[in-house]
Amino acid sequence: MDDSQIINLYFARDENAIVETKNKYQNMCYRIAQNILYNREDSEECVNDTWLFTWNNIPPRRPSVLSSFVSKITRNTAIDRYRKRNAQKRVDSHMEDIAGEVEKIGNVISSDIEDYLKKKELVKLFDFFLGKLSERDRDIFIRRYWYMDPIKKIADRHACGESKIKSILARSRKKLYGLLKEAGYEGE
Repeated sequence: MDDSQIINLYFARDENAIVETKNKYQNMCYRIAQNILYNREDSEECVNDTWLFTWNNIPPRRPSVLSSFVSKITRNTAIDRYRKRNAQKRVDSHMEDIAGEVEKIGNVISSDIEDYLKKKELVKLFDFFLGKLSERDRDIFIRRYWYMDPIKKIADRHACGESKIKSILARSRKKLYGLLKEAGYEGE
């Protein structure tokens, strides 16, 4: 069943919408949650929360890309769960590494991100940025900062060393910082 048919099931309030979404996207959503949480039970709960949130938000929303919609929900749910679980303790994990790597980006855009026009502008800017990267560098960037894959997993995927992946990510972040600065997003 294609995404538009599944979305139509949500609008018809047909519970098969959840079944079809789960059949199509459960593995992807579980992988995203697991890459953040490293815990089977928490990851499964996040994925289940994804189906509930999707049910409660379609309608009124009509996502143009269902896979992006559910992956974003899973990602945000897993990050929230991670923050709650580790609120009182400092954990040495890949999430701490990722948080440090993107902190500067967050500082640059945090004051403007809520504004709808700025949000649209940022989407265009990120699309432009990702379009300028080579296919390999784009995959590496997305795997790290969207899917939250560990450096080792990305290195294995691209059959190269971890230091090369770190170098590619550093160069990509530098390019992104430059674009953000040119567009008027000044960081601290």
